[in-house]
Amino acid sequence: MTDLPDDPTLDEIRAAMAPVVASNAAFDGWGDEARDASADALGIDRDVAMLAFPGGAVEMIAAWFAHIDAEMLALLPPETLGAMKIRERITALVEARLTAVAPDREALRRALAILAMPQNLARAAKLGWHAADVMWRAAGDTATDYNHYTKRTILAGVYAATVTVFLDDDSEGHADTRAFLARRIDGIMRFEKAKAGFLARGQHRPSLSRFVGRLRYPAV
Repeated sequence: MTDLPDDPTLDEIRAAMAPVVASNAAFDGWGDEARDASADALGIDRDVAMLAFPGGAVEMIAAWFAHIDAEMLALLPPETLGAMKIRERITALVEARLTAVAPDREALRRALAILAMPQNLARAAKLGWHAADVMWRAAGDTATDYNHYTKRTILAGVYAATVTVFLDDDSEGHADTRAFLARRIDGIMRFEKAKAGFLARGQHRPSLSRFVGRLRYPAV
């Protein structure tokens, strides 16, 4: 059974079904069979379940990813993240996300295969961006300039590469994945440090427009 209210909204049904659909998708794929089995398990009418996922497989996958976001944040509440350095926060968030998907690793493999289809690439990019955005926001990032975009683009790439390693990692405690992630986080931190240094130097460079202006209107 489920803790759904007596008259749940479609959003509430979608959220409740998402992790159950993922568990079934590992065996049945991200299709009608997994959706219907999940609806039956939760006591939800199959027709209502179909209405909750009008976009089919991609909508079910997106709902599961939203559930993973929530699981990740539950594993790392603000007070826990607040005691960490930024590098540790990002590493912990990625690892927490992988921990949340680990029980349904085969469902993730199947989901990524669907998202890799040409017709789904745009949605896949949005989902990857959103995952990176959730992680950076949880880590305390408040950038609103171009840093906002570069940080998320880089982290989305790092996360995608890490997931690729994770899917075939049979090492104890996913040690190989953790080592791979650590190296990639090192790269992010080096890039951010170099970028900060470049911007700091740029602030002290002479302005060509001010120089020309002084030639034309010299200070008295």
